[in-house]
Amino acid sequence: MSAAGFGGGWTEVGTFDPATEAAVLSFQEARGLRRDGICGPQTWAALVEAGYRLGDRLLYLRTPMQRGDDVADLQRRLSALGFDAGRIDGIFGPDTRRALEEFQRNAGLPVDGIAGHATTRELRRLSARADVDHPVAVVRDALGLGPRSMRELTVVIGELGGGATIAAALARLAREAGARALLLADPDESHLAATTNRCGAEVFVGVALRPDDGAVAYYASTGYVSPGGRSLGQRIHQELAAVPGLRLDGPQGMRLPILRETRMPAVLVELGPAPAVVRHAGTVARRLARALDAWAAAPTGP
Repeated sequence: MSAAGFGGGWTEVGTFDPATEAAVLSFQEARGLRRDGICGPQTWAALVEAGYRLGDRLLYLRTPMQRGDDVADLQRRLSALGFDAGRIDGIFGPDTRRALEEFQRNAGLPVDGIAGHATTRELRRLSARADVDHPVAVVRDALGLGPRSMRELTVVIGELGGGATIAAALARLAREAGARALLLADPDESHLAATTNRCGAEVFVGVALRPDDGAVAYYASTGYVSPGGRSLGQRIHQELAAVPGLRLDGPQGMRLPILRETRMPAVLVELGPAPAVVRHAGTVARRLARALDAWAAAPTGP
């Protein structure tokens, strides 16, 4: 935790004490993860990624794909210079390689798709004067979202635990409105994201049930916010705020795997507390469908 810039005041090294828990909570909040104070697989993976800085290692396309803050920094700098590396997600995929090769070609560097010492040095030099506030990834995503009807929409409804009834009802309502709606269930967020990507969906809505307070989340990272995800998250939160007894945080930008690894606008709706959700399940499903329909007509906002 200390290497990532969080924590201090440990009572004993090697002991998970209250100071350690506080550091984990702070790290989770800063990284857009669920704040539970537990260093589980997602938090540990995020800690590993946070340890990489651009230039620490060679970056290139491989299987499994490289992940880390150095990859996100590379994507951010390429995007600021006008080279579309895809969304800034810290995952070195085909879009990042294409953008890197185009940068190398324009900079007169060997075109090998590898972010080595010479490429990194030139990228740092040129991006120091770039407009980092308007990366091409955000502009491209916004321009690619045009108004449409539900009949033109392919939507994946993902059930991530406890929300089967609402997810099924939402899929049925979306189909009745004319959309091609696919219902998928998988508690593993990465597996569900990969399946969703293969479906060619234009939008993803994940549903889960929580015993206590819930939340509405879309994908955001340093230097990048999904415009379509944020707009849909805002519409969903506004609709569900009127459901009696429901308590939802957000809408908030997060880096959960289901939001980070899907390739389209995505929103995760964690519904809580459970008694209110069960009591108003039909209303929740109808309001989710209404938010989706309004989003399709204006996917970047009213």
